[in-house]
Amino acid sequence: MSMTLATAWVRRGVAAEFPQKYEVDEAELGRIEKLARLQLADAREDLHEAQRQAGDDDGDESEDDEDEGGAPAGTGLTKAAAEADDDMKEYNLSDYDNDEEVDADTGEKEKFAMFGNVRSLAYHQAGEEDPYLVLPEGDDSDNEREELQILPTDNLVLAAKVEDEVPHLEIYLYEDEADNIYVHHDIMLPAIPLCLEWIDVPVGKDAGSKKQGNFVAVGMMQPEIEIWNLDVVDSMYPSAILGQQPEEQVQDQEQVEVKHKKKSKKKKNPKANDQYHVDAVLSLSLNKHHRNLLASASADHTIKLWDLNTQTCASSYTQHKGKVTSLDWQPLESKSTILLSGSADDKTVVITDMRAPGAAAPKWTVEADVERVRWNPHNPDFFYVTTEAGTVHYFDSRTPPSSTAVAPEEVPSKPLWTLQAHDGAVSAFDVNTQIPGFIATGSDDKKVKLWNIEDNKPSMVISRNLEVGRVFSAQFAPDTEVWDTSTNAAVRKVFAGRTNVKLPEGENKERLIGTGGVDDSEESDEDEEQEGEQASGGAGQDGWESMDED
Repeated sequence: MSMTLATAWVRRGVAAEFPQKYEVDEAELGRIEKLARLQLADAREDLHEAQRQAGDDDGDESEDDEDEGGAPAGTGLTKAAAEADDDMKEYNLSDYDNDEEVDADTGEKEKFAMFGNVRSLAYHQAGEEDPYLVLPEGDDSDNEREELQILPTDNLVLAAKVEDEVPHLEIYLYEDEADNIYVHHDIMLPAIPLCLEWIDVPVGKDAGSKKQGNFVAVGMMQPEIEIWNLDVVDSMYPSAILGQQPEEQVQDQEQVEVKHKKKSKKKKNPKANDQYHVDAVLSLSLNKHHRNLLASASADHTIKLWDLNTQTCASSYTQHKGKVTSLDWQPLESKSTILLSGSADDKTVVITDMRAPGAAAPKWTVEADVERVRWNPHNPDFFYVTTEAGTVHYFDSRTPPSSTAVAPEEVPSKPLWTLQAHDGAVSAFDVNTQIPGFIATGSDDKKVKLWNIEDNKPSMVISRNLEVGRVFSAQFAPDTEVWDTSTNAAVRKVFAGRTNVKLPEGENKERLIGTGGVDDSEESDEDEEQEGEQASGGAGQDGWESMDED
């Protein structure tokens, strides 16, 4: 089983051209040895605990009168061993290495060794490198360096995955000109990843020496947030861990594996607090104007604000009565301290100004669990909310629901419009930052859909089943899409006049690059015609026309 639970883009020109390989020095070897000892001690403790629980009820098993091979007990010789001894005697194998042969050049007898060509072996003096153990410099190292190279025209695509119950992060290299995408390197994770956020500021030991970074924050089923350096391959440990619980903190950060092992033991989670999360991290959002501030949402009902410079929790907020599932910072610089958050359990959306967290925060209610929240980058006074019921709502932040309403949390707030986008939960959502009125949705129904919402009249442009199963994440690329939507005729027809980017003209084959799935060319002409009718206003079958305008 393989699932991709979250994705993130790395824009072009940010990644190091030649990523460094993780090096293990003497100090690192010492830390690894210490880790192994701690893990061995934990294993012994677990074994003793299991033995104590099992008890000695069954007693000791009686010894057999004969060994497994059939030889009498106590002789220490099994039947198989006896047969092997007879073979040694019959073929004189014990003296096999003592045979003599005649040297062809000297005519002298010499003992025959296992390696008969020993004279042709190369010798080296003491202190010199063994020629059979050291590879010559040249082609191999150059080829390896070339394989790791990331060109300024390449994108990185981050995919948080679970494959055969193994959680990991895959870093894909996307070559746009070559229509090629492949795994560049990967990172093993201690728990199931749930969300990703790319970070362009240095974290950890590089924080004071560099202005630009290439890191990713990973939220997982465990409470901690790990931050990894994407410019280092074969990493063993993250650059930083946000929110380690005090009883699990260790002297060396590299002992994270031991901490993860201790975390796996069944213990009651502590109560929510102002210092760290105590449950799964469900969403992350980096403030684009205050780049050292990272917001996290958790199943422990709290929102935490992290200072990446100090790697500590700066503030903690409890604005919801249930799990907080999604976050998004206001894109306007003048309102960059305002955070949009959504909750699953209480089905609410809250706008909080972090400069005055104690002030009354406006709250909206929807009909089902909140999946995603997102500000409209083209008109930041408005925001989107997607739900488990398959709907997309569009609200005006300047007109919050009246606080005098009776039980407002039980009455869904009135949006500008509601779109019944999918038959399942809208678990993936994004807004195109280059083209106004262009949004994408993905769902449990395995479909990805593109929508035109110009003039607050949503209409579906195209729908695709990309054969990837349930869709948990869909994002427009910061440079060029992996699914190049501009090559689709319906997309060009609707959005060609809203962008300065020159779109392909005439009839072009739709471009789809991926690591799996089927190409759109396999779809029937009838499907293409049907989608064209839907884009021009015809009745569709995917529910896009089920839209309430208020």
